[in-house]
Amino acid sequence: MYSQEEINSAVAAGALSQDAAEALRAHVVTMRERPVTDEEHFRLVNSFNDIFVAIGVIIMLLAAGAIGQAIGSGLVAPAVLPNWDTAGEAERQAWESASMLRNGVQMALAGVAVAVTAWMLAEFFTRKRRMALPSILLLMAFVGGVFAASFGVSLGLMSADGEMGRVGAVLVAVSGLVAAAGAWFHWQRFMVPITVAAGAAAVAVTLIALVFAAIGPDRFDDGANVLMILIFAAGLAIFAWAMRWDMSDRERNTRRADVAFWLHLLAAPMIAHPIFHTLGVTDGGSIGIGGAFGVLVVYVLFGLVALAIDRRALLVSALAYVLAALTFLFDEFGAVELNFALTALVIGSALLSLSAFWSPMRSRLVRNLPAGVQERLPVAAVSFPAETVAT
Repeated sequence: MYSQEEINSAVAAGALSQDAAEALRAHVVTMRERPVTDEEHFRLVNSFNDIFVAIGVIIMLLAAGAIGQAIGSGLVAPAVLPNWDTAGEAERQAWESASMLRNGVQMALAGVAVAVTAWMLAEFFTRKRRMALPSILLLMAFVGGVFAASFGVSLGLMSADGEMGRVGAVLVAVSGLVAAAGAWFHWQRFMVPITVAAGAAAVAVTLIALVFAAIGPDRFDDGANVLMILIFAAGLAIFAWAMRWDMSDRERNTRRADVAFWLHLLAAPMIAHPIFHTLGVTDGGSIGIGGAFGVLVVYVLFGLVALAIDRRALLVSALAYVLAALTFLFDEFGAVELNFALTALVIGSALLSLSAFWSPMRSRLVRNLPAGVQERLPVAAVSFPAETVAT
């Protein structure tokens, strides 16, 4: 399978004419009876070699992290405190500071080793071979390694007698900012679509941590609810940014559509989880009939938004909550023995029906939206070919 980006590259290189590329896309539309935009192309594996290389990449990264941690252990001797109960306050703080220094050095060197290894491997498997799955793993390892290295350095320099909650939030914010800078440099070099989402996640972590540091974690009566509000706000911001990428490529023929895909995939759980947390789905107990119906209503709204923007990430992210709500409702109304089977039947039927009739449903929905909104959304199919060639 060739991606849209590879077809565009072939046109730019002169290996394929623009007319031939358009004819190929039109032929695919005719075969599948849906426009290219509705396919929401996502390339993960080209062949089994991608999986083979991905396994090797994971092993290499684990080895690099273990070697970096071992070097850190050798550079800083472990702190020794003979007896915690009899030690004075100064001795305890000295032991805690020494322990943080050791842990910070281990984390920093492990992060540096992982980030450097990931970058070196990306020079071949991403820049030259353009392998999708290994490139995704290497990007995540690089950004994660940069974050760990920055946090490790900060942890090693931190004193044990500070205000741990506020200082810890500042450390997370600084590390997130450094990770975002690392993602930017990685994007400039390799142009992996998921890189923008990784940078957005790092920026979101930075801003949330800064809010906690500014207000002080100890001043929140319910830190979990405040965190959910911040995550929800960050999710909406990332969703808006994803829509900007989508609007710049309504035909979804360039890398911009791939970038938007990953941003939507990041924003979806950040939007869905706080909403369903508010409805009580994540409390671990009974969500109540009102909460269960509320989950279903929200999921229907998510479905309408997903149809309008032609992205399925919101539906996938909210699926687990809908399963929990339906299971509760079937159990509440007496279908105890068949609650799982009925839940699976309803959800499975709904998803398959939605997939089968995605294009006509989306076309009807988009046609009823204001003209200004239609002009900003991905192109919707007006009609399908009346006949298809039997194979």
